[in-house]
Amino acid sequence: MRDEERIAYAQLLIENPLLHEIIDGIEKRATDGCVSANVDHETRAAYAAEVRAIRDIRRKLNLASQEANEDGFQAPA
Repeated sequence: MRDEERIAYAQLLIENPLLHEIIDGIEKRATDGCVSANVDHETRAAYAAEVRAIRDIRRKLNLASQEANEDGFQAPA
């Protein structure tokens, strides 16, 4: 995949409200599970790993979008 395509797809994902709704829901459930008093250590660790993975995905999408903004690149409509 070319850099321009990667940037365009990242921008489309960032601008998609459904994706944000889904990711927010997943992150909230994982965070709630992580802080719950009713889970064992292994389960809590799994929830924490899920939260870290979600935040890493967001960070990578935002970095790709920042690259696009710095280059003046716009995603196709």
